[in-house]
Amino acid sequence: MIVGANGTGKSSIVCAICLGLAGKPSFIGRVDKVCSYVKRGCAKGSVEIELFRASGNVTITREIDVLKNQSSWLIDKRSATQKAVEEQIAALNIQVGNPCQFLPQDKVGEFAKLSRVELLEATEKSIGPPEMHKFHCELKNFREKEKLLQIACKEKSDYLEKLKQSNERHKQDVERYYECKRHLDLIEMLEAKRPWVEYENVRQQYEEIKQNRDQLKEELKKLKETQGPLTHKIQEYEKQRRQLDNQVKMKIEEAKQAFRMKRDDEDNRLQKISNTRKMIDDLRNEIESIGSCENLQPQIDSLNRDLKQVHEEKSAIDVEINERLKEVENLKKDQETITTRIRCLDNLLKQREEKLRIRYRDTHDAVMWLRKNKNRFKKTVFEPIVLMIHVKDYKNAKYIENHIPSNDLRSFVFESQEDMEYFLKEMRDHLKLRVNAVCIPSITYANRVPTRALNDLKKYGLFSYLRELFDAPQFVMSYLCYQHHVHDVPVGTEKTRAIIEQVIHETKLKQLYTAHEKYVVKTSVYSNDTISSNTHLKTAQFLTFTVNVQERRQLEEQDKEIKERFQTLDTELTTFYEKIKHLEHRDNEFRNQKKDLQDRKTKKNHRNKKLTTYNLEAEEKKTNAKIKEINVQKAMLVSELLSLIKDCTTLNVQKVDLVLELATEGYEKNKLEREYKATTLNLRQLEQQFNDFGETKRRLLEKCKELMKKARHICNLGPDQSIPQEYQTVSMRIHNDRNAFQDLPNTVEEIDSLLAEEKTRASCFTGLNASVVEDYKERAQEIQQLTEELEQKTNELDNYRQTISKVKERWLNPLKHLVEQINEKFGSFFSSMQCAGEVDLHTENEEDYDKYGIRIRVKFRSSTTLHELTSSHQSGGERSVSTMLYLMALQELNRCPFRVVDEINQGMDPVNERRVFEMVVKTACKETTSQYFLVTPKLLQNLTYSEKMTVLFVYNGPYMLEPKKYNLKAFLRRRRRIGVSRMDQ
Repeated sequence: MIVGANGTGKSSIVCAICLGLAGKPSFIGRVDKVCSYVKRGCAKGSVEIELFRASGNVTITREIDVLKNQSSWLIDKRSATQKAVEEQIAALNIQVGNPCQFLPQDKVGEFAKLSRVELLEATEKSIGPPEMHKFHCELKNFREKEKLLQIACKEKSDYLEKLKQSNERHKQDVERYYECKRHLDLIEMLEAKRPWVEYENVRQQYEEIKQNRDQLKEELKKLKETQGPLTHKIQEYEKQRRQLDNQVKMKIEEAKQAFRMKRDDEDNRLQKISNTRKMIDDLRNEIESIGSCENLQPQIDSLNRDLKQVHEEKSAIDVEINERLKEVENLKKDQETITTRIRCLDNLLKQREEKLRIRYRDTHDAVMWLRKNKNRFKKTVFEPIVLMIHVKDYKNAKYIENHIPSNDLRSFVFESQEDMEYFLKEMRDHLKLRVNAVCIPSITYANRVPTRALNDLKKYGLFSYLRELFDAPQFVMSYLCYQHHVHDVPVGTEKTRAIIEQVIHETKLKQLYTAHEKYVVKTSVYSNDTISSNTHLKTAQFLTFTVNVQERRQLEEQDKEIKERFQTLDTELTTFYEKIKHLEHRDNEFRNQKKDLQDRKTKKNHRNKKLTTYNLEAEEKKTNAKIKEINVQKAMLVSELLSLIKDCTTLNVQKVDLVLELATEGYEKNKLEREYKATTLNLRQLEQQFNDFGETKRRLLEKCKELMKKARHICNLGPDQSIPQEYQTVSMRIHNDRNAFQDLPNTVEEIDSLLAEEKTRASCFTGLNASVVEDYKERAQEIQQLTEELEQKTNELDNYRQTISKVKERWLNPLKHLVEQINEKFGSFFSSMQCAGEVDLHTENEEDYDKYGIRIRVKFRSSTTLHELTSSHQSGGERSVSTMLYLMALQELNRCPFRVVDEINQGMDPVNERRVFEMVVKTACKETTSQYFLVTPKLLQNLTYSEKMTVLFVYNGPYMLEPKKYNLKAFLRRRRRIGVSRMDQ
């Protein structure tokens, strides 16, 4: 038993046991770093623990380096790794992380907060066999895999049933598809046979026509032989006639050609004379219409003066345009400079925003939302104050951040209370963001005057008020002056710190800052004494990134003015360009008028020159002479033509006689030729038809061969395998003979009738698709595959269930027996205190092994019923008693080397504390129980002790003798003297 006053260091022994046995700082429940347990001011610390072992004691040493926060280990004075130490500890069944074995002071309250599941795991690790917790973990893993297999089996079973139902629904469609296919195959066979029947009919007709053609050809040959001499004579006369006709035609054509040429020349000359006269008249009329050239020159001179005036106006406007363009260039340079500066300021602001995002993510998200939704608010809304403040000198940022609380720095500032309520509702209810918001005062405080003039305070080293150290929008500044009195809190230097007592006494300031500290002065309401407190200033986190908000606002105003000036210049330039356009239009008009006058002058001079070049009388004489020559040549040609006409008449008479002789023979010849031509034409048509049917026959034969190959493939027949009888009515194809169609009709009419009937039957099968059959086959294959997979998964699930059943039996039966033992001990302890307590194994579903837990139910008053031990139902003392008795129940069942309980009696009433202490002594001092460390800051009087107890008193304080000055021998001598004196008495 370790006894000592609060703060003497009792728990340091507990910490040393935990850390010395490779425990983590988190097991103790205080600080997280190992170096924090070393005495302040020391660079190193060490813990040495000697553990009893039947085969020989083990000494474990842990040395802690404060600077590196690292540890080095020794086992029996030999260097070792932490893993080796942990193995040694585990071999001795020491679990400093298990609250059922090791319960530090800071974990006492947490023990009562353990859930049923956590308490079961801690109990299994503490007093259960080593394999018990292992079996429990295996059961949880097996149960998770069993759930996954159950889900997989159910999903596959449902999907399999769905596929079977789908195939059952489509089975009738598949049967109808195959029936339709049989009709279509018969239609295909009929369409294949019909051309063969047509081909045979045409072939017979072809043979008949061919015989008739040959007979007519022979008769025609005989007629040509008898008609030959007469035809030869006719041909000679015809030849002579053609020669004379050609000569006459040639002479006539030559005469006509010469006459046409002369007539055309005459017409051309007459037309030329007419055109020349007309041209002369036109030139005279045009010269008269142009008028006098002398009258045009004054108009040209006037236009020259107008053009000169237009050019002068254009030059003046060009000067104005150039001036405006230069101004535009200068404004662009100014705008670029302003944009660069704004971007620089925005980068600094973004650094502050990034730090806000890292530290306060909700506030940053709210800022982003506000920037997108400012139009929802009726009045001005400011972003968090930390983004709106610009510290003039970053060295003064620490004063602002230490003076204004963090919550206010992160607050959004609203001009309207209604806007603020809407904002908070959106943030907290809809977006689930935790943000702060404030509303500005109804009257402005931004320009409030401080209570004392700064000149009066400068002699104390106070150089400024907080308000003058930073810039902010007026509304934000008004709120800060109203809420935090930044206008009335001065800032000083080291000089102020040196005379701080004088400053507080003389200035009566309530708050002030020195170089590194903040002072708050209050007056006691009881004694009127002045009480001052000072705190060291924290380093600034946000406002060191200084952003001159005022400068940025001015730059934005300048940028706005430049843009407005751009618009003004653009309007002026547009006006100037319109004027230029108007002047260019006038210039073009004047130039066109001038050109027109000059063209009229030039044109008149040209027409006068051209008019003098024409001589009409000479041209007329030349034309008359040419006409006389042409008339003489015409008369000579007419005489020659009459002579040729007489010769032609004589020959025509002879021709008529011969034609009459030929007429009789020609009639017979023509008759035979007509018959021969008709027969030849008919023969050609039949030959073409015959050839067409031959080509059709070839194509059909090729198609039949392909269909035969396809049919053999579908029926799984080889190339040389004979076709079974059952396929010959539907799937038979032509192969080297026509007997394949023997079961089908042999006339076109019968084929057409059967074909129409089959097409009608096939058309009744609507809504069918080959994809239905393919889907049906795929689903059937998938059903088979899923059935196999489901069977495999079901077998695997059955195997898992058998495994779970075996492991469950090996885990649950010992666990129930263990819990019954704990319950017996726990109930016995409570009965001895005239209370009631139970411990049972609780679960809602026997198969959910991860939800098994130990439930502790207690009753401290006879008027109540048993209630589960929780941190909310029982008092602190009752929880401490229940925890202690549960640990004692474990004590008698566990074979762990030792237990540690630190200040478990905190909050117990004296009666329960005495009872618990007596039970602890009675239980811990048995021969069969393990070592027990009980740490307590207090002792009741007249407690029961045992000879097997060792009591350690821990003393500490400013007047204690230092350990290095202890004289153990003197202590022992004094102890012996006290013992001897008691024996004498």
